[in-house]
Amino acid sequence: MKEKTKTKPILQAQELSIGYSDKIVAEDISLKINEAELVAVIGINGSGKSTLLKTLTGNLKCLSGTISIQQKNINEISVQKLSELISIVLTETQFSQNLLVEELVALGRQPYTNWLGQLSNKDINAVKQALQLLEIEDKSKRKCGSLSDGQLQKVFLARAIAQETPLIFLDEPTTHLDLYHKIFVLKLLKTLSRRTNKSIVFATHEINLALQLCDQIILVSNGKVTQKTPEELINSNLLQELFPKDLVEFDAATKNFKVL
Repeated sequence: MKEKTKTKPILQAQELSIGYSDKIVAEDISLKINEAELVAVIGINGSGKSTLLKTLTGNLKCLSGTISIQQKNINEISVQKLSELISIVLTETQFSQNLLVEELVALGRQPYTNWLGQLSNKDINAVKQALQLLEIEDKSKRKCGSLSDGQLQKVFLARAIAQETPLIFLDEPTTHLDLYHKIFVLKLLKTLSRRTNKSIVFATHEINLALQLCDQIILVSNGKVTQKTPEELINSNLLQELFPKDLVEFDAATKNFKVL
């Protein structure tokens, strides 16, 4: 695994307001995503995590403020170029159960293939490398419908890696997984961010795991977005205020939420 070195910002947001024409979800947002960092977006249900991800990826227009990727305003980046900068892995992704694993991973090469979708040698090599990196090359000829949830999640990650973008966004990547596979996927994301020098941003409810594994945490709560390191967030007392205190509380000493 590569040693982590001093990194530079790949994505920055300044004075951002997010939401919809009839509703502001959060405002006055300033954040920075550095190269080769694993960043979790946390918050209670309905707080605006998905809205933030949609806005940062250009799928939803911000109400005000600016988003820059590699120091260029996202509004000035073409759809084609944006697909070479950002790959997205959604929780509920529609796909054909009859697709082979290698075929699904190869869909990540769409930004680079010709209009017929033919794969060049470079595309084929990118797919092979992604399969190897996720250790699923032995499943390349299997149909996706035959895979477990954990295996399928690795295939979607491989597709994102094959897309060869500096930024990867994931929405709830551990949904439907048991505890072991939740830890497995998040540790895998950490390893990938180091090995590939990619910035990986994911929304999650697994706050305890995110605090242990991530470089940065983005907290969406009460119309505000706060970015801190895990240690800074723990010391800020913001986690103690995240949930009503009648059922659960955050224990700073153990860095865990506990049932009362």
